[in-house]
Amino acid sequence: MLAIMNSDVEELMPRLLPVEKSDTSEFDLSEPPRNPQEYLRQVQLEASLCPDVVVAQIDPKKLKKKPTVNVSLSGCQAAPVGFSPSVRWQQRQVSNFSEIRQSINKHRQHWKAQALDDNVIMPKSDDEEGWKKFCLGENVYNSSTPIPSDNNDPGLDYVKVGFPPFLSIVSRLNQTSVSMVLEYLINWFAEKEFVPQLGRWLYALLACLEKPLLPEAHSLIRQLARRSSEVRANLESKEDEALSALNLMICLVARYFEQNDLADKD
Repeated sequence: MLAIMNSDVEELMPRLLPVEKSDTSEFDLSEPPRNPQEYLRQVQLEASLCPDVVVAQIDPKKLKKKPTVNVSLSGCQAAPVGFSPSVRWQQRQVSNFSEIRQSINKHRQHWKAQALDDNVIMPKSDDEEGWKKFCLGENVYNSSTPIPSDNNDPGLDYVKVGFPPFLSIVSRLNQTSVSMVLEYLINWFAEKEFVPQLGRWLYALLACLEKPLLPEAHSLIRQLARRSSEVRANLESKEDEALSALNLMICLVARYFEQNDLADKD
């Protein structure tokens, strides 16, 4: 039961607009006020008609059940024996990644000023499907099975196989766009298998992600590490080409971005 006294409300909400005293019985609350003074007098009349004590009836049964808050605290899935990297390997990857980030930041303005090829048409930031096709290529986007590609072949149709994350492209993305594209690709990865195009773009976007992380980015990269560990746990062989890339995603999230509870241990 909750009670609120009028006097308490008056102390918390002092009178800000003076209202001339008058006979409030002449007002009809069903009629609209004709001027500001009548409006304020009607408010005064309505307040005078309210009881001094307001009682709210609360059903005790509704208080017995504690509210449920869904917070994902789960870590990464443990790697199969022999599938996780050594701590030394992880440290080396973090060192290389840090150097790449420094280089991107140092030369961002230079690469941003470089002209893009005529065939490079970057989607708008809020075009989720457009970015998935741009990064992964129409072949992967439209197929239910991963299609390998060699993006080093100058004769490739990038619309079909996906545009690589050239520095001239990623340097044009501000932090909002980096987070949005990262979210689009992680959403895709949540329902699909790992492909090389995805790995290249995830690495490049993580390299452009500024610290300290915003809450949205913090949640995204943890989602990325958990999904990577899930896919890794289902690999059938240590010779699978995706293993190194999946280990790298988990390593960078855990070791560089300091999500230590997700890290692979020796």
